[in-house]
Amino acid sequence: MIRAILTTLLLCLFSTAASAQVKEVDPQLLLALKEAVTEADSFVDRFDAEVWLMAKSQPLARYIKDPQRRMHVLKAIHREATRAGLQPEIVLAVIQIESAFDPYAVSRVGAQGMMQVMPFWKNEIGRPDDNLINMDTNLRYGCTILKHYIQKAKGNMANALAYYNGSYGRHTYSSKVLDAWADRWR
Repeated sequence: MIRAILTTLLLCLFSTAASAQVKEVDPQLLLALKEAVTEADSFVDRFDAEVWLMAKSQPLARYIKDPQRRMHVLKAIHREATRAGLQPEIVLAVIQIESAFDPYAVSRVGAQGMMQVMPFWKNEIGRPDDNLINMDTNLRYGCTILKHYIQKAKGNMANALAYYNGSYGRHTYSSKVLDAWADRWR
C-alpha cells in the first residue's frame, strides 16, 4: 500500500516537473524503466531503483536516445559502481568525459570503451582475452581501477581522477569530471 502511494507520488512529481519540458511521458521510457526496475539487482529496493533510474535517465538521454538501451546502461553502471564501492554518479561523470557514453570509443593512446581502460591492464591481471569494448567488462575494470585510485589518493577525488587519467599533478581532467558530476549527475 505504502509502495503504491509512493510510486503514485513519484509519478505525479515527475509528471509535474516534466510537464514544463515534455507534454507526454515517452511510453518507451516507461516500459524500459519498468523492465529496468524489475531487474535492478544493485538497489536497496524497487522504489530506490525507480527514483534513481528516472532521475538519471533524463540527463543520459542526451547521449543515449533509445530508452531501453539507456536503462540497460544505467543499471550496468549502478551495479558495477556499487560493487566497487563507488557513487554511481561519479562513474557517470567519468564516462561522460572519457567517452560520452560510447562503448566503442578508442582514444589516440589506445584506451578503450566507455571508461577508457588501457589494454595493458588485461595482461597485468592475466586476462589477455578480455574484451574492453564489452560494456560490462569495461565497467568492471574501470570502476575497480577508479576505486583503487580513490583509496591511493586517500579520498581526494581530484587526485584520484588525475591518477585515473594518467595526468597526476595536473587537474584539468579532474575539473572536467567534477564539473560534469556537479552539473549533470549529482
